[in-house]
Amino acid sequence: MEGLVNLVNGIIWSPALIYLCLGAGLFYSIMTRFVQVRLFGEMIKLLFTGKSSADGISSFQALAVSLAGRVGMGNIAGVAAAIGFGGPGAVFWMWAVAFLGASTAYVEATLAQIYKERDVITGEYRGGPAYYFERALGQKWYGILFAVASILACGMFLPGVQANGVISAFAQVMGEGTAMNVMGLEVGSMRLVALGIILVVLGIIIFGGIKRIATFTEYAVPFMALGYIALALIIMVTNYQMIPDVFGAIVGDAFTAQAGFGAAIGWGVKRGIYSNEAGQGTGPHAAAAAEVEHPSQQGLVQAFSVYVDTLLVCSATAFMIITMGTYNIQGTLPDGQFIVQNVAATTEINSPAFTQMAMESVYGNFGNVFIAVAVFFFAFTTILAYYYIAEVNIAYLTRFISRKANKIGLFLVKILIMVMVAYGGLNSAGYIWDIGDIGVGLMAWLNIVGILVIFFVARPTLTMLKDYEAQRKAGVKRYTFDPAKFGIKNAPYWEERHLREQAALKQESLNKESLHKDPRL
Repeated sequence: MEGLVNLVNGIIWSPALIYLCLGAGLFYSIMTRFVQVRLFGEMIKLLFTGKSSADGISSFQALAVSLAGRVGMGNIAGVAAAIGFGGPGAVFWMWAVAFLGASTAYVEATLAQIYKERDVITGEYRGGPAYYFERALGQKWYGILFAVASILACGMFLPGVQANGVISAFAQVMGEGTAMNVMGLEVGSMRLVALGIILVVLGIIIFGGIKRIATFTEYAVPFMALGYIALALIIMVTNYQMIPDVFGAIVGDAFTAQAGFGAAIGWGVKRGIYSNEAGQGTGPHAAAAAEVEHPSQQGLVQAFSVYVDTLLVCSATAFMIITMGTYNIQGTLPDGQFIVQNVAATTEINSPAFTQMAMESVYGNFGNVFIAVAVFFFAFTTILAYYYIAEVNIAYLTRFISRKANKIGLFLVKILIMVMVAYGGLNSAGYIWDIGDIGVGLMAWLNIVGILVIFFVARPTLTMLKDYEAQRKAGVKRYTFDPAKFGIKNAPYWEERHLREQAALKQESLNKESLHKDPRL
């Protein structure tokens, strides 16, 4: 099985996907005139202006749900792995894919808003790549293909990575405990305790739907991210004299990496995409659920989430690890020697260990425990986001079948995720990360190719950006969007909304006219 996983991983994560991710980000950055820079202030403003409704969540809640998917093991163990396999220069390529990927995140989130619809069963907003591939391209088969790939990736391939990280961090603090044999695997009793806690809490929340997930992540994500960044900043401030050296190591090693240029860029982009998910097609699902006045608004909010994930949280991890020197760089020599070895050779690279060691070297055992707690929240909220993505794609596949089919599909996905959480928690970290990479790569290939085709067919996202900027320049009090005005078809939610708004304006005009004719009214 491990050999098969490595074979598939090598095919999916060929250099072609690495350069497709970077190339798509650069292309969209140029075409949007670097919207991720020009409208940065607008991104911040939009975070706190949107409101939720009976059918949708607020922009901030949508950001929290998408950040729940972005801010996870990729930020703690993923950064450590990028450094451990690609050297400090890999961090530079994580920054590059985040900066360029912010424009890709804008595009995919805006598409999700344009082509979203109301769930025929729950009435909640649904949308994402499967929806916009069917509606924008008229290719239902491609939408179905992406939906199936998303369910496999988020329901089967990815949850185990997060669970494995939580359990590894827990064992780093509490110890392995008594060795026990579980289905042929030697597992410490403390790992089983951690796994039991995760499964119980996960089961309680995922049966509550998007509202419960959004409410949980709205509070958990900002708290855990800010606390984590604060402790990292303290380390940087107390070691301020090393900041230039850390920057020098990251930038200098990006092009002349000790582990080789290919290792730096390959691991940087791979772990960068895994972390910030720009272009992967996961973020649009939460973006579509937001209640906004104009599609571009949520696109801008989602672009900002890439900055939060990589430029803040991932950078915090990288600076801690490099500043404190708590990392090894794995070589490719036959004898397995490290290119750089600062900590014990037995330290697992694909785990939170490097980060825990960095925290512990400054904060003592508190740092070790804090990372374990942070990993729990980071990874747990990511599992919730994965479930929500799988839920949306089940809804897409069953929306015209029956309510019973929808219920059966959702129940099976819940069971699948919980089984894969258990499987991932009990297996080795390296093997589980390789399985997760298959899920990330599969979705990224389908989504990036699809949104590029949409761009050349219709360019709806550029049209939306120009329209939004024109209304913003005009100083409108309430933004509007009429898809027919721009020749955009198959956007049922916005078509119905525009008709309702026009009817309301007409009624308001009639009321004013009546009042003018007869003041007593």
